[in-house]
Amino acid sequence: MRVFKMRKEDLREYLESLKKVGELWAPVRKGDKFVYDKIDDVDKVELKALRTILPPKKFFIPQRNTVLKYRLNNEYADPVEEVPFRILFGLHPCDINGLLILDRIYLERFPDPLYKKRRENTAIIGLSCVPDEKCLGKSTNTHYVEEGFDIALTDLDDKYLVWVSSSLGDDLVRYRIDLFDENITEDDMKQYVSWRNWRDSQYKLYYDLTGMPDIMVLSWDSPLWEELADDCLSCGMCSMVCPTCPCYNVKDITELSSDEGERIRYWDSCMYREFALVAGGHNFREARAERIKLWYTHKLKSFGHEFGKPACVGCGRCIDTCPADINVARVIKALKGEEVKV
Repeated sequence: MRVFKMRKEDLREYLESLKKVGELWAPVRKGDKFVYDKIDDVDKVELKALRTILPPKKFFIPQRNTVLKYRLNNEYADPVEEVPFRILFGLHPCDINGLLILDRIYLERFPDPLYKKRRENTAIIGLSCVPDEKCLGKSTNTHYVEEGFDIALTDLDDKYLVWVSSSLGDDLVRYRIDLFDENITEDDMKQYVSWRNWRDSQYKLYYDLTGMPDIMVLSWDSPLWEELADDCLSCGMCSMVCPTCPCYNVKDITELSSDEGERIRYWDSCMYREFALVAGGHNFREARAERIKLWYTHKLKSFGHEFGKPACVGCGRCIDTCPADINVARVIKALKGEEVKV
C-alpha cells in the first residue's frame, strides 16, 4: 500500500485524464437521488453523493445478460460479450465491501466467467464519505476498507490522501504522476487520524451485532416474522438495491419458428412468491413470513457463520427504499428486543 496526496483543485483534471484510459463512471444527481452514470462532463460528478439508487453490483452482475446461445441439435456457444475497460469513481467503503462479498460468492468456489471478466476490466477508485441517519457501516464494520480497490481517496479539507493498493492503481497514479505528491508529513498523518475519529462519531445508527447469528437461530419461531409479513409488499426492492444480493433466475428463450435460442440470466429476488416454486406446483416458501426470514437469515446469519462477517454492509439502501419500512435497522432492533416504531 502506497500513499500520495493530491490537491483538491487537481481532481477535476485527473478525472478528465482518466476518460482517455477507459469509460469513466461516477455518481451523478437524478432528481433527489444519485445514480452511477457514464461521465462526459466531469463537472457533473457528485463528490458529496452518498448512496446511489442501485449499487455497483450492476456493473458486474448485469440486470439481464446472455449466458449462452444454442441450437436444438445440441450445439451451443458462449456469447461474445465486449466488456470495455471501466473506471468506477466514487465508491464508498460500504460498496467496496459489498464487492468483496460478491467476489467470494462469484469467484471462490465456482468462478463465474462473466463476473470475472467484468471485474478484471474494471478499476475501482474509492472515495471517503460522511454518514447520514441511514448509514450502519460502523455496526457492520464496513466503514473502512483495506482491499478491493485500486485507488481510494480520503477527503481532508484542502487535499485528498490517495491510497494505492494494486499495480493497476499504481499505473493510474503514474499516468498523471505530476498531480500527486508522495511527501506525506506528520501533519498529514495527524489530520487523517483526527478525521477518522470525527467521521466515526457521526454515525447516528449503531448496533452491537455480537452474537447476531445465534440470535437469529433463537428467533427462528419469533412472531416478528409474521408481523413483518403483514407489512411486506413482496415487491423485491430490497433485493434489487442491496449490494450483496446475488440471486438470479435462468430462462431459455426459443422462437417456435427457429431452432436457435439463447439462455439468459436476470436479477431475481427470494422475496417473490414464485422464487421457490418448483415443478408440480410445490412452493417451499409460499408464506411471506418465510421469505422475509430467509432474506434476513442470509444477511445476518448464514454468511456470517461461513465467512465471519454479515452480508449486510450498512449502506442504508433498504432503509431508503422499502415502501413498508422493513429494513435491516428495524429487524436488528426487534431481534435485540427493542421496541420498534413503524
